[in-house]
Amino acid sequence: MTTDAATESALPATTASVLRGALPRVRRFWPSLAAGFAAEASAVALLAVSAWLIVRASEQPDLLYLSVAVVGVRFFALSRAVFRYLERLAGHDAALRQLAATRASLVRRLVPLAPDGLSRTRRGSVLGALVDDVDELQNLPLRVVQPLVSSATVAIAAVVFIAIVWWPAALTMLVCLVVAGVVAWLWGWVAGARAERDIAPLRAVLADAVHDHFGSLDVLIAYGAEEQSRRVIDSADARLRDAITRRAGAQAGTAAIVSLAAGVASIAAVLASAPAAASGTLTGPLVAVVVLVPMAVFEVFASVPMAASAWRQVHSSAARIAGSVPTVPPDGLAPESVPAVGEAPPLGVGLTLRGASVSWPGATLPALRDVDLDIRPGERLLVIGSSGAGKSTLAHALVRFLETDGTYDIGKRSVHDLANDDVRLTVGLCEQRPMMFDEDIRQNLLFADDSASDAQLEAALERVGLGSWLEARGGLSARVGERGALVSGGQAQRISLARALLRGFPVLVLDEPTAGVDPEASDVLLTDLLSAVGADQAVVLISHVTVPAGLVDRTVRIHEGRLVQA
Repeated sequence: MTTDAATESALPATTASVLRGALPRVRRFWPSLAAGFAAEASAVALLAVSAWLIVRASEQPDLLYLSVAVVGVRFFALSRAVFRYLERLAGHDAALRQLAATRASLVRRLVPLAPDGLSRTRRGSVLGALVDDVDELQNLPLRVVQPLVSSATVAIAAVVFIAIVWWPAALTMLVCLVVAGVVAWLWGWVAGARAERDIAPLRAVLADAVHDHFGSLDVLIAYGAEEQSRRVIDSADARLRDAITRRAGAQAGTAAIVSLAAGVASIAAVLASAPAAASGTLTGPLVAVVVLVPMAVFEVFASVPMAASAWRQVHSSAARIAGSVPTVPPDGLAPESVPAVGEAPPLGVGLTLRGASVSWPGATLPALRDVDLDIRPGERLLVIGSSGAGKSTLAHALVRFLETDGTYDIGKRSVHDLANDDVRLTVGLCEQRPMMFDEDIRQNLLFADDSASDAQLEAALERVGLGSWLEARGGLSARVGERGALVSGGQAQRISLARALLRGFPVLVLDEPTAGVDPEASDVLLTDLLSAVGADQAVVLISHVTVPAGLVDRTVRIHEGRLVQA
């Protein structure tokens, strides 16, 4: 059906490509299809054999004539359950494996855009695409392909079987199946199509509202806007609930149409077979088979119109996934044109920028223009400037989040000939607002060096001035809270630097490390941070505040996107 979605690392192009990626490979999915067909066929065969057996037994023949039918009833009763179990086991295994591959593929597509290519994307929408919409894709093999393949083929086989017994009854059943399928599909499209398409976007709207509420709860409470934010959540929840209710109503109507068609098919079979039964052309047991089999067939066929409903919702989720990241990366991002080798490029003589210009995605003018800058090994460089001058732009360009037009060399080797991930093994960034995971202190450090021992982690924290704080918190197992809620801004910056020290970047960029720190404590924090860095490591300190004397070797100023003398 498709190649393994895990190999699809390119950016998504169309909804169709997402749908193809959600289908398991044939060699993994065919056992589920085969078992589903066998389970549905066993259900129809069970009713057919039971109907024949009951009517034939009423004629009181010798037991020998009934023994095969008795065995058949037992066989089909057991085989239906066994094949149903095998279908669920194989189908869900294939679908969930493909689900994991699809989600990993989507993450790989998002990674090259982070962080600057996602700056205009709402986090709730991305989270909805990664969780709810990807989860919805599992219904493509399980609720769309599986029913269409197994149920539809069993229905066709049943029509052929009844045609062998008595073709007029088969014709009436075929007509009823076609009419039921068309009417049920039209009803589902008219009554529930819009609701099914709206569910995925409405889930994203609700996720955005909840994320905004809890992410800004302190500000909302401070300004008395918490009640209004809750009303936004309630409104989004009500619209989602209404869409789900309308979908359920449409599905109930579809089930009613199929049940009505099943009754009509059985009545039509009675009318079609009555003359033959009266003339003796059809025996009583065969009449029972002709009349009762449609009931089993329509029970199986009921999942086909429901598959159309599932298809509409899956298609909507696939469209949202395809649109969650741009087909082409925005201008301004550093392209992923070179495969990573996993080795840090040697720093050599340092970093060199000549005529460098840098733009943010979506911006009409460069944020940095014609920058000439040298950063030597072991040098402490202070970059100052007013807010919006381009200091953070320089930081993101140095770590290859943003593309640099002009010359940017590491040890006389152009970064355009290096993978972005390899550049970031040489140049590390301690961001303005360090990301703290809702884990303990140990886990917040280990992802920088997963082989580090507790003693090494404690030593790194001691170097950044958190030794006594760590002891007071109870050690490395103390939690830092959601986004570092249980640590101060200064402590978060020190933990971020400890991570960088564990990683051992030859060049370390500190982007506004005193942001969110009390002015009285900023000098102490800067002193501790710069003192913790090794003498052979270059440091680019970006700051809008003054720095204590003796901490830096050189100062440059950025003014309106240009580098000027400090």
